[in-house]
Amino acid sequence: MADPPPGRSTSGEAAVRGLALAALGFAIITFADAAVKFALPLVGVAGALLWRGVAGGLAIYVMSRGRGLYPRNGRLLLARSALHCMTAVLWYIVWMSGFGLADSYAMSAIAPLLMTLLAIPMLGERVGWRRWSSCFVGFCGVMVMLQPGGDLWRWETGVLLVAVCGMALSRIWTRQLASTDTPAAIAFWLMLMHIPFGLALLPVSAFWPASGAPDLFPSFWMFLLLAFFGVSNAMAHLLFSRGFAMASIATLAPLEYTPLLWGLMLGFLIFGEIPAWTTLAGAAIVVCAGIYNVHRERVRRAEERAKLGAAP
Repeated sequence: MADPPPGRSTSGEAAVRGLALAALGFAIITFADAAVKFALPLVGVAGALLWRGVAGGLAIYVMSRGRGLYPRNGRLLLARSALHCMTAVLWYIVWMSGFGLADSYAMSAIAPLLMTLLAIPMLGERVGWRRWSSCFVGFCGVMVMLQPGGDLWRWETGVLLVAVCGMALSRIWTRQLASTDTPAAIAFWLMLMHIPFGLALLPVSAFWPASGAPDLFPSFWMFLLLAFFGVSNAMAHLLFSRGFAMASIATLAPLEYTPLLWGLMLGFLIFGEIPAWTTLAGAAIVVCAGIYNVHRERVRRAEERAKLGAAP
């Protein structure tokens, strides 16, 4: 069956495919985040932006063979790219301060609720009570993880709240751009936008971290790590652009929870982070909410097939 026009209402079949693509994108970008968190003390925020822009942009150009990169909705494409870069700067600052990978993903888990709310006025999407319920349950799980008044309520938390709001709006704009621009164009111009942001922050990077100016061309193994970081970001955003064109925001929103699972594993294996039991309990709640949402999408697909089969 042919894919539905991007940016419009999608069938259950296409929505499930969109879910799969977006889920793969979230898994890939979590590994990329772990890589950049490891490299940030050496390359700094500016270096991370530059590596992401150069390596990611080249990867998309090669994968697309230079086709489909011309922007059609240029204003929205540039606005979305700039917003995403500003959001990335905030995330990198928080990670450089020592904020845990899993803890930061716990904060980002409020994004699905924001995306669902924003999709109503911005995209005109209708959200049924079951999806509202799954997002609410997920939000309750986030509150369990955050422990208001506890260890996570630091200045980094406020910065991440701003970043997550920007991230939610960026996801909405991705859905809007899917009706006019190709996934390659959306991802390519996002990657390139990181370069001027990185160059603008280079003078500041000479003073932070305290170790001095960032090392933009580190050792061979760090070079490979940063190349992986850029290329994997490119791949993830290609998958996001395609997935968000095939499924609604309300359907995809609970997938924002999945990086928390990857973050728990990578944070422990790479950085020795051991989350509190409340983080684990909250993670269980949000995962259940996400699984239920996928189940509802499968039910909708089965109902659509049944109707098509019963049609004369």
